[in-house]
This record gives sequence, structure tokens and C-alpha cells, in this order.
Amino acid sequence: MITQIRGKLVEKNPTDVVMDCNGVGYLLHISLNTFTALPSDENVTLYSHLVVREDAHILYGFITKTEREVFKLLISVSGVGPSIARTMLSSMTSEEIQQAIASENVHVIQAVKGIGAKTAQRVIVDLKDKIMKTFDMDEVSVHTNNTNKDEALSALEVLGFQRKQSEKIVNAIVKEHPEASIEKIIKLALKNL
Repeated sequence: MITQIRGKLVEKNPTDVVMDCNGVGYLLHISLNTFTALPSDENVTLYSHLVVREDAHILYGFITKTEREVFKLLISVSGVGPSIARTMLSSMTSEEIQQAIASENVHVIQAVKGIGAKTAQRVIVDLKDKIMKTFDMDEVSVHTNNTNKDEALSALEVLGFQRKQSEKIVNAIVKEHPEASIEKIIKLALKNL
């Protein structure tokens, strides 16, 4: 299996890149998060996963090993193929996916295009224990973190801020300060809104 590719970026699109490795061009399908993190045309390393089907061998590229690991876990779930997994990784960061699964937040997972209620529940049932073990998460911090985030978002909504705009900022704050209290999250969010 091809586990990583190091080379020069020849083409860069939101859904795929072509990397030149000693004269051979490799097409790698990527998420929007990987696209955003990639430099223009320098030598880069992408961690990869090869999906073999009857009619094609498809290479997926990831900017971090964590993103690749989340992708592999997602495609292990029945009903979640590589396309849906890539869409999830384009809609949310790998950390947000881990948090949503660990905290059993069906609505966040279901908000991704192509995922219905049953698939979202299956993702949680199949992956919660694996996510908790693989990324060394504990139950207490997951639920405290999620409750504080939800409370802060509700408070910001009451103050008149749009939920979608607030959510991005609050997610970044919670990621940077996982043990932050509701008050601290709100104060930091107000500075950035």
C-alpha cells in the first residue's frame, strides 16, 4: 500500500492534486481542509490511503496522519464510502468529527451532505469506542467540553449573533482551550465576533 507521497505539487484543485514524484504524476483526491493547508507549489508530503475497486485504484491524500486515520475509520462503517468520508472531512476538521462521534452528536454528523439519520447513528455506534481509544479521549472531558460549547452558543444566539458564525469561532476556542468554562468561551468569542 502507498502510505505517503513526497513530491512537487503540479496541480492543486479543491478536490484533488497532482504530485510529481521523480517524473511520475500521482493524482490524489483530497478534502477541503487539506486543500486549504497545502502550499502553492512547493515540495510537500501527503499521507495517503489507496482504495482498490473493481474498476479503479483511487488514491486519497491527507495533510495529517490524524485526518487519514479518521478517514480510514469512517470508511470502515457500512454505508459510508470514500466519497462521503471525504465530504465529512471537507465539512468539518478531523478533531470536530472525533468530538461529534465521541459526544454522540447525531445532528452534527447528520448535517453533512449525504448522511441521513440512520447512517449518522451507525457512525456513532460503530466508531465511538474506536475514536475514544485511538485518540485517547476520556468520557468526562468529552461531555463537559460539548455542554460548555452548546451553552456558550445558546448564549451568543440570545445576544443576537448568528449561530453559524458563532459556531466557527466557538469551535476554534474550544479546540485551543479544551477546559474553558462557559464564561471564558463567551468572553473569547465576543472579542472575535
